[in-house]
Amino acid sequence: MKFSRSDLADFAYFLAIARNRSFRRASLELGISASALSHALKGLEDRHGVRLLNRTNRSVTLTTAGEAFRDAISEHFDAIDHAAEVLNRFRDAPAGRIRLNVPEDAAEQILAPVLPTFVERYPDIEIDLSIDNRMVDVIEQGFDAGIRYGGTVPENMIVQRLSPPLRWVVAGSPAYFERFGVPQVPQDLMRHRCMKIRLGNDRIYHWEFEKGEESEVIAVPGPITIGNSQIGLHMARSGAALIYATEPTIAQDVASGRLRVVLDEWGSMGGAFHVYYSSRRQLPSGLRLLIDLIREMRPLGF
Repeated sequence: MKFSRSDLADFAYFLAIARNRSFRRASLELGISASALSHALKGLEDRHGVRLLNRTNRSVTLTTAGEAFRDAISEHFDAIDHAAEVLNRFRDAPAGRIRLNVPEDAAEQILAPVLPTFVERYPDIEIDLSIDNRMVDVIEQGFDAGIRYGGTVPENMIVQRLSPPLRWVVAGSPAYFERFGVPQVPQDLMRHRCMKIRLGNDRIYHWEFEKGEESEVIAVPGPITIGNSQIGLHMARSGAALIYATEPTIAQDVASGRLRVVLDEWGSMGGAFHVYYSSRRQLPSGLRLLIDLIREMRPLGF
């Protein structure tokens, strides 16, 4: 059976849907409407007499035929992407599109200071930025790369460090300490209002402390569980609870006096930010240029 050029386009659409498990998310990735995407996939299935997807109101899954088809064509489309990237290196001005998945803190502390300069230098490179504190499979979801704390980077990835190790501390507002007092040792936190942290894998994080050879891990109490730094900062500034965060996250609030660090001698060193990407794909030139610019501008001093 011969395939037309429209078949090849529909194959690419199918792969986007398979990655995203959603017509809506795939349509955003591809820049076409979800209805047009649905119509194209139905046409592909009708032309070849095979159902590739199971569709419900809540989910999109691959049929057995769809899984086999995805596995058969994915490597070839990766090769096409690589070939296009080879051509891109010979352009006078780099172009293309890179998709990144990053947590909120990395977006604010690593990318926000760098992206204005990047856009000015490389106006033909488009960046599709997904800010998400949940742990996602960047390869399956169609991202070129992700940024995470070092200890949470998946295995079998190429990893490059973007920051120094980050120190985690406890902070609160002057109003909070006036009302509830100042903790002197980590165990004092069991009598305080703390903001519990929900990690990207849905686990509740236990606050970690180090002082010389001593270390403690505290399952702090508190009425609020957060997965968003900005909400946490707002609550801490208002005096609602204590926050546990990296020093760069609270630096401006500490400098202005809105927050005050306590238990400073118990501050715990955590992992650095790392960018990671698949070893199976050619590094897009846009991503390489972004990594180079982060290292040139050193937003966190690394």
